[in-house]
Amino acid sequence: MHAFDVLGDPVRRRILELLADGERSSGEVTAVIREEFGISQPAVSQHLKVLRETGFAVVRAEGTRRLYAVDSAPLREVDAWLDRFRRFWTPHLDALATEIARGRRARRRNQE
Repeated sequence: MHAFDVLGDPVRRRILELLADGERSSGEVTAVIREEFGISQPAVSQHLKVLRETGFAVVRAEGTRRLYAVDSAPLREVDAWLDRFRRFWTPHLDALATEIARGRRARRRNQE
């Protein structure tokens, strides 16, 4: 499965967002995903399995619990692929940052 096929699913993206904040048990992940997406525990387990099998997540056993964490290697590959396209948005973001800074300076001058 291609990285963008994995990341194209909103449930898997949300799971990765949760794991980006630190290691979480499968129960914690399941509780959040079930609440936000209204899907069953077996469906969440399938998404975790896809993330594991494609290398986006790693799992370790701690007693009866399964703890999941992000594996950054596939994300680095996605980042490398996106690198060739950054030229399309980086100048726009730089220009936006400049305009924001100008606006802040102008507001400070007006307040003085």
